[in-house]
Amino acid sequence: MDSTLIVICSIFAMLGLMAFGLPVAVSMILVSASGMMLSVGGNYTLTTFTTLPYSVAGNYTFAAIPMFVFMGMLAGATGIIKDIYQAANMWLARVRGGLYMATTIAAAAFGAVNGSTIVGAALFTRIALPEMIALKYDRGIAAGCIIGAGTFAAMIPPSITIVLYGVLTSESVGQLLLAGIVPGVLTGAIYLAGIFLMVRVRPRWAPPAVQHHTMREKIGSLKTVWPIGIVSFIVVGGIYSGLVSPSAAGAVGALAVLIVGLVLRRLQRGAIMTCFADTAVITAALFFIVMGGTAFSRLLLVTGFVDNLLDFVSGSGFEPWTVIAVLVLIYLVLGMLMDPISMMVMTVPIVHPLVVGLGYDPIWFAIIMVKLIELSCMTPPVGINIFAVVGSSQGQVSTKQAYYGVFPFVVMEILVLTVLLSIPALTLYLPRLMIG
Repeated sequence: MDSTLIVICSIFAMLGLMAFGLPVAVSMILVSASGMMLSVGGNYTLTTFTTLPYSVAGNYTFAAIPMFVFMGMLAGATGIIKDIYQAANMWLARVRGGLYMATTIAAAAFGAVNGSTIVGAALFTRIALPEMIALKYDRGIAAGCIIGAGTFAAMIPPSITIVLYGVLTSESVGQLLLAGIVPGVLTGAIYLAGIFLMVRVRPRWAPPAVQHHTMREKIGSLKTVWPIGIVSFIVVGGIYSGLVSPSAAGAVGALAVLIVGLVLRRLQRGAIMTCFADTAVITAALFFIVMGGTAFSRLLLVTGFVDNLLDFVSGSGFEPWTVIAVLVLIYLVLGMLMDPISMMVMTVPIVHPLVVGLGYDPIWFAIIMVKLIELSCMTPPVGINIFAVVGSSQGQVSTKQAYYGVFPFVVMEILVLTVLLSIPALTLYLPRLMIG
């Protein structure tokens, strides 16, 4: 049987299995094993799946994932994210749409200590949504703001999405994390500017600002911000300076959050054990997904599918930018139909070597991929952050309201994507400084 045909049939079989509800990791492992059996025989397949679990689990880079997950869990348990939100709200209380902006700023800060978009979306639904509804903010736009801001965790270091991408592609996780800083800040800035303009074009989406706080109160609120600053400095500064590896930075960051929680007396023994348990569950699931993605990569390798695809694209006469444009459109469509992790694990083994083979910088494209994954988290009908917010709202926001409310923020994300595609230097500036 032709190797290319085997891979194509495997991809359709994988999609079919997932459509019937089989977990993506299981689908990828079954399809990969079947494809290897057909292409290279049983001995190679048996050897691969005998050694695969250890090779994935023994990857030192993979250690960054449980550490970053644990750090995020601890940050949520300490309540320091709520402190950031309240401080931002106090400074922006006199600005129309201030709660939207406060949510954006707090979500960016949360992204600096947590790598999960779902956790961020669910957390801010509980923190910010009730207050917005109480002050007569538009429910749909309020939900849309939380849905969009929740995706910041996918870009701003430490990002589980970025680490996972690095594990799947063997790219430098340190450079990838640094590459996400400027795009993450840019996204937050465009959100703030977009909200400022949005509530003036549509005043009914946000009530007139009526709250007032003294300068003493505003300055006093900043006393609660220092934990985020310290942890972010330790994680990002450690990676940038080269003093610690990304994996070690995750461990040091988790320790820093733990110490902060104990110093502030906001962490009980039961909360710490819950964080450990939740981290173990999430890490195990991600490990299984990575193993499935690695198996699929092996199938592509032994069949020579990626090389054949690259030869086809190179010989077709298509300009490289045309290929990038087509990939962007494909991901925008896939993002409406698949969850982000499944989409990334299934497609990265094919797309990454293709893009690198066309001469594009792998670090730059990784950030483009992460931005597309952010978009997939907030685009109907399968935007995972939409369901996280609607589910966490306890009936305060309907799915229909979330669908229309997220639209302005999808437009903002597309604007950021356009800028990043047009100006690669924004993404590559910090990683190149690290190298130099």
